[in-house]
Amino acid sequence: MQRAAGTATGCRIVFAVDEDAALAELELAWTAAGYHGFSADDRTWSATGDAGQVLTGAAPDELDRKIRGYWQARQ
Repeated sequence: MQRAAGTATGCRIVFAVDEDAALAELELAWTAAGYHGFSADDRTWSATGDAGQVLTGAAPDELDRKIRGYWQARQ
């Protein structure tokens, strides 16, 4: 298997995520629902809820799904 440039595991990077833009969109979508402290550190995306829970995901869409599921469960 041929390795993609810049990867140690040989996994191909399908697309790069603009972290600043993704974090801004997550904030825009979820701040009013009580989520804050959005970050993307070392391939872990996270957000903190008003109740202190920390939700994480491996990508912005995974974090969005977890926030949505947690938020819907509270409704």
